[in-house]
Amino acid sequence: MEPLPTGKRKRTGLIIPLGSDTRNTQRNGFIESMFVRNFSSNPELYKTSIKFFLCFLGLQASYLTWAYMQELIMTTDFNPTPSVPSGRFPSAAFCVFSNRFLAVIVALISVKIKHGAIVAYNKAPLIAFTPCALSNTLSSWSQYASLNYVTFPVQTVFKSSKIIPVMLMGLIIKGTKYPRSQYAEAFVITIGVAIFSLANKKSKAVQSEDTDMFGLILLLLYIFFDSFTSQWQDRIYTKYGRANVDPYQMMLGVNSSAIIITTVGLIVTGDFPVVYEFLSKNPLAFYYNVITAITSASGQLFIFYTIKEFGPIVFTIIMTTRQMFSICISAFVFGHIISSKALLGAALVFLVLFYQIRRKYNARNLKKSINEAENMKR
Repeated sequence: MEPLPTGKRKRTGLIIPLGSDTRNTQRNGFIESMFVRNFSSNPELYKTSIKFFLCFLGLQASYLTWAYMQELIMTTDFNPTPSVPSGRFPSAAFCVFSNRFLAVIVALISVKIKHGAIVAYNKAPLIAFTPCALSNTLSSWSQYASLNYVTFPVQTVFKSSKIIPVMLMGLIIKGTKYPRSQYAEAFVITIGVAIFSLANKKSKAVQSEDTDMFGLILLLLYIFFDSFTSQWQDRIYTKYGRANVDPYQMMLGVNSSAIIITTVGLIVTGDFPVVYEFLSKNPLAFYYNVITAITSASGQLFIFYTIKEFGPIVFTIIMTTRQMFSICISAFVFGHIISSKALLGAALVFLVLFYQIRRKYNARNLKKSINEAENMKR
């Protein structure tokens, strides 16, 4: 595969990342001057805060909808077919395939618009994206398939406890060392979200004693593969340079590999004709898959941008708090009561989040001051 376009060359032979032409420079200069004019005391803080807010809002909107549709697909009793007499959607792998199919189209369009070409001068080859594409495919499949064996509250607890695995995977893959205080923060967030989720979510299905062990194994696989995915994406940015791999190129690379993997899987398992028959008899299931694919594609754009700007830990924190927001929306729409235990869990999470944002901001300012002092000495 030819590399994707990432920059223009000066006469000196230096590579300048795309987006730094005169028009973009003027636009960025105007935006920066606007922030300086309105927030002269600390414009960098407000710029970072707005970026974080947009990432947070985009991820929440995309994945709250996606999670709701995912549960509808896997738990609704549709019209039975000769191949699927139970009426349940027959293939978790097809759900992953439909998500990746639309994501590839969106990524192709995005790369073409931004770079003017799809493949040329990219420093990250397709093979570099394959490991995280495989892990992303397997984590998505495990998440869909687990709903056939475990209740939604059980899945929620497992999702909310993956911050620490992400940090451990960062240590294994990149050798990243986190201070003990950050592990403590991750542990408090995990406990807070678990308390909030368990205090409010009541399953309408069978209770935990009927939970199948295979479902728990699927959830463990989900945590493992999902933790690997975000850390490997961050490794790609680090290895090839964040200026040379933008979110759209990341989305194209990951989903191009993923669509190959899922297509091969569906052919080998023989799921394609079974799903076609099922969707022909159940157009509502087709609509559910379309909505899920759309929100998955938009969510991926926000995922890659968030990881690039803030790193995998911040991304995982945002996605972990999504469970709490889904319960808040449910409480508002359906009149559920949020218990005092749930409020305690929410308070724990948000207190740690605000503390982390402030701590990272102070650390960035300290590093900037040190660099400026060293430059003045030179």
